Amino acid sequence: MEHPRRPTCPQCVRPLRTCLCRWTTPVDNTVEVLILQHPLETGQAKGSAVLLLQSLANSRLSTGEQFDAVALDTLLHAGNRTSVLLYPEDPGPAQTVDHAPIPAEAERLRLVVLDGTWRKSRKLLHLNPALQRLPRFALAEPPPSQYTIRKAHRPDQLSTLEATCLALVQLEQAPARYAPLLSAFGAFVGHFAATAEAASAQIGERVDQV
Repeated sequence: MEHPRRPTCPQCVRPLRTCLCRWTTPVDNTVEVLILQHPLETGQAKGSAVLLLQSLANSRLSTGEQFDAVALDTLLHAGNRTSVLLYPEDPGPAQTVDHAPIPAEAERLRLVVLDGTWRKSRKLLHLNPALQRLPRFALAEPPPSQYTIRKAHRPDQLSTLEATCLALVQLEQAPARYAPLLSAFGAFVGHFAATAEAASAQIGERVDQV
């Protein structure tokens, strides 16, 4: 017997009870953003990539683990932009590549973001050599994360939305441009946490009544 599908929002394609649209905050970003999402992140209720995609005017998302080399190369070199990977510098094969300097002009840049847990993002990097060859961009002294609804293995780990917005602030030198989106994300996190707490309390009441 097939179970009826839950009604979904036509905009964010999420179940109506977890619709993100109320927190969508339009931003006209200068640096293009390419989000490469690990397949296991698709449909994650706590994920921030969909909200980021809906909010940034100049962005796109592609899902996969090991991308077709030609298709990925097309994404990374489309238009007159230089792709840079939002990823901390670390020792390894990627550091042996003689990268060209990152252009200073924001309109010539494409920020490539890996959406997944720390482990999944490392796997994306490992399975796609084209990503290893990109120049890297690391955040300078990021603030503590608001992303308290997902477990982090390191204190400096941020959500995809937070990390991307902070990187765009640095690259575009426009902090006020992304403040409303970061504020909306904080409201989303608060709502999700409150909803989860209420659901947990209801379960506790049912257990007490048994």
